Amino acid sequence: MTGTSSQITYSNELARKGIHLASMLIPIIYLQVEHWTGIGILVSMTAVSILIDSLMHFHEPTRRVMLDAVGSLMRTHELRRDRFHLTGASWVLIAATSSFLVFPSIIGVTAFTVLIVSDTFAALIGRRYGARPFIDKSVVGTITFIITAMIVVVVYGLIFSLPWTFYAVGLVSSIASGVAEAASTRLHLDDNISTPFSFAITMWVLGAILVATGLPNFIHALP
Repeated sequence: MTGTSSQITYSNELARKGIHLASMLIPIIYLQVEHWTGIGILVSMTAVSILIDSLMHFHEPTRRVMLDAVGSLMRTHELRRDRFHLTGASWVLIAATSSFLVFPSIIGVTAFTVLIVSDTFAALIGRRYGARPFIDKSVVGTITFIITAMIVVVVYGLIFSLPWTFYAVGLVSSIASGVAEAASTRLHLDDNISTPFSFAITMWVLGAILVATGLPNFIHALP
């Protein structure tokens, strides 16, 4: 759910978010390989994506090719010539790499999945039905974000047979992440970063507090 959705048509927004949803392959593959193998793959992909962004900004032939291919899906700030901006694809890869590198696996994977799923549905529903504003986004979009984030938590909780503390902390983390996403514009943060990090930090801190009180631990549920 971005504050710049109006820059492209709704049909192009659908296409852009379709590509965004394809990023779900990242946590699926990461969970199937050894941790450092996954990080190595992500670092390589991130470097290539940033290189392409750089060429698109500084190398006119590359820019023309990219504009012909995906120009209609790009936001205004991604097309600026006066200042270099990374595209959403690069930010998503940076988010995946940093989330899986910094946080315990179950937290990083859940946070990144929330970014992909909740951001997609919040953007599409918020843009279509979000008349009432909430911070920099819409009430409908933010509620959609929180609900879908909680669905992600429930799905992972069931898949990995996690304790009730994961669900409780996941609810608070979903709300915190939804608010952070709604405020990302005024905070001058890309929502591909503010969303997973606000979720992961909240989940990690609250999870550690619960463990310290003797309640069931979910933090190291995955290797």
